[in-house]
Amino acid sequence: MNIYVGNLSYSTRDDELNRAFSAHGEVASATVIIDRESQRSRGFGFVEMPNDDEAQAAIAALNGADLGGRTITVNQARPREDKPRRW
Repeated sequence: MNIYVGNLSYSTRDDELNRAFSAHGEVASATVIIDRESQRSRGFGFVEMPNDDEAQAAIAALNGADLGGRTITVNQARPREDKPRRW
């Protein structure tokens, strides 16, 4: 299951996100989204967990939890919407 994690501290890195979710099960990947121009965190990321039961447990446990001094938002990621391309 792909999980969205929002309201991350700008100092949060992939390994910290991985550790937080690993406490609830196997993590296939944990990625903090980085801005291309500034190379800073955009304040959100995604975690992929192969076991849906473990993923649901992680969502329930971590939604509203404190990570890096911020109260994070955690829920199942929605499919990305296609946006018109800007030229």
